This record gives sequence, structure tokens and C-alpha cells, in this order.
Amino acid sequence: MHALNPSAIRAYAHRRMALSALRAKSSLSVRLARYNAHMDIVRTLEAAGGAQ
Repeated sequence: MHALNPSAIRAYAHRRMALSALRAKSSLSVRLARYNAHMDIVRTLEAAGGAQ
């Protein structure tokens, strides 16, 4: 069994927040900005090698 590290948990959480941002009841530009902000964080965490 693999242990989850904090970076993997954060990346998973930000991925979920990004998807939630797309379904929010706000304007398209706000939803897209929130999605992109969360996905940038996910990409940064994955590039650091903490999340696979």
C-alpha cells in the first residue's frame, strides 16, 4: 500500500476545487480564472515531484 504524502493530498484537493470552480454559479470568466489558478497549483505540486 502506498502512503499519501501531503503534496499528493494538496494536488488532489486543488484538482477537485478546479472542477468545482467550473460548475459554480458565476460568470464564465470568473469560473475559468478560478479553474486555471487551481490547475496552476496542481501543476506546480506535480512538477515538484510530490504528487504522481
